[in-house]
This record gives sequence, C-alpha cells and structure tokens, in this order.
Amino acid sequence: MKAIVQDKFGPADGLELRDIETPEIGATEVLVRVHAAGVDRGVWHVMTGLPYPIRLAGYGFRAPKQGVPGTDLAGVVTAVGADVTRFAPGDEVLGTGIGTYAEYARAREDQLAAKPSALSFEQAAALPVSGVTALQALRDRGAVQPGQHVLVIGASGGVGTFAVQLAKAFGAEVTGVCSTTKVDLVRSLGADHVIDYTTTDFTSTDRRYDVILDNVEAQPLAAVRRALTPTGTLIPNSGRGGRWLGPLVRDRKVFSLEEAVHKLSGRCAASLPR
Repeated sequence: MKAIVQDKFGPADGLELRDIETPEIGATEVLVRVHAAGVDRGVWHVMTGLPYPIRLAGYGFRAPKQGVPGTDLAGVVTAVGADVTRFAPGDEVLGTGIGTYAEYARAREDQLAAKPSALSFEQAAALPVSGVTALQALRDRGAVQPGQHVLVIGASGGVGTFAVQLAKAFGAEVTGVCSTTKVDLVRSLGADHVIDYTTTDFTSTDRRYDVILDNVEAQPLAAVRRALTPTGTLIPNSGRGGRWLGPLVRDRKVFSLEEAVHKLSGRCAASLPR
C-alpha cells in the first residue's frame, strides 16, 4: 500500500510517499481502507517530536516509533480481528487509528464509531480528536449545565467549532471569540454572542462566565480568570508550553466517541482546520 512515512523527527518536508506493507491487525482491531484522514495539532507534535517529553511517552526517542503519522480517519472496514463484534467488512466508520496517512490503517474496535450517512468521509475525518477534545472539555472538565454562560476562545478552530455546538446542545448561553473574518461562521454554529478579538478584549468587559474554554491562551492567566464567575471553571487547551511541556498539560485521551458522534453528526457542515 502507499503511505506517508517519516524516518526521523522534524518538519513536514521530511515526509515521503512510499510503498509499504499493509498493517496486520490484532484480535480486537479493525483494518480500515482510509478514505480521508484528519489533521490536528497533535500530529504536528508527534511528527516533530516536540515537546521533548513526548518522546519519553512512547513515541520514540531518536526517531518515530510509528513511521506513518496520522490519527483521525474515516473509511470502510476491510477486515476485523477474531474478537471484534461491533463491525464487519463493508461498514463505514470514523475514529482514531494508528498511521492513518496511508491507504490502510489499523484501529482498535473501541476507538471507532459508525459513520453517520449525513457526513462525507472528509467531514467525518475532521471529527474524532477535535470533537472528542471539545466534548471532554465541556462535559467532563467543565460540567456545563443548562443556563450557564460559556465562553469559547478560538471558536472558529477545530476544537472551538465543536465546542460552540456542544455547549449549545448542553443548553448553555454561548459566546465565541474569533477574528473578524470568522464572526459569521461562529454565529452560524449557534453562538449567542460573538466577540471579535481584533476590536474587543473580552477580559475588559463586565461579562462573567461559568466556563471558559481557552483554545488560544494568548491572554495572561490572571486576566482570563477575571472573566470567570466566583465559582467558574477555566479550561486551558492551546497546547502551549514550548519544547519541554507543550500539549502535555492537556488530556487528549479519546473516549466516548459514540456520544461525540451522536452530538455532532447533525451539525458538521464542513471539515475545518484546527
């Protein structure tokens, strides 16, 4: 099969298109014919090997442990392991896999969900990591409740676009922060209010929020905290931290994919960059 391969950590110009062996699957894994693969910030971190602790976390020390990058995927099941019960060859799926920048990729059964028929493969491939990150942030970290005020900073990005929709689905009043050219997009996603950060500093207004999801972290922490209610929750999610910490401050474990798909499948209108 054809695949994108990297032999060492570094920038994207080190990636090469090659012919390699189709991966073998284990008893609880599924082989997927990849129709579309998503791109998120985590792919860049693994490709470059930065921040450095990511190498100690099992991604390889001097060179990538997994030569084919990519995590998000959408495609068609071509084979299943002996213990797989939820999928069969021919099923259309989305989820997270191993080495998805290839014609075929393997994935654990519990990391896949049935692809909604309303989504194209390209739209479906944009959902898993960014969509579940937004779900974890708002449901599990923020515990968003109906009637609460939620602020999504970076509302036009991959996580942000899903976060706006999820917060609305949870019954919150949602404010999105984005640039001038993305105001209409964020409003179309259901945001009740949109702040153009090029003209307005949300930390200087009198509005307070129960939950703030900060996908940018461009403002000082103390300033952002002033925009919270006394019992509010701030969820940093930019992955900043330089070469030594970077995204390790965030929780990127993927789970409850079925719920994410249920919440988002009727709302995904396009594959959006993170």
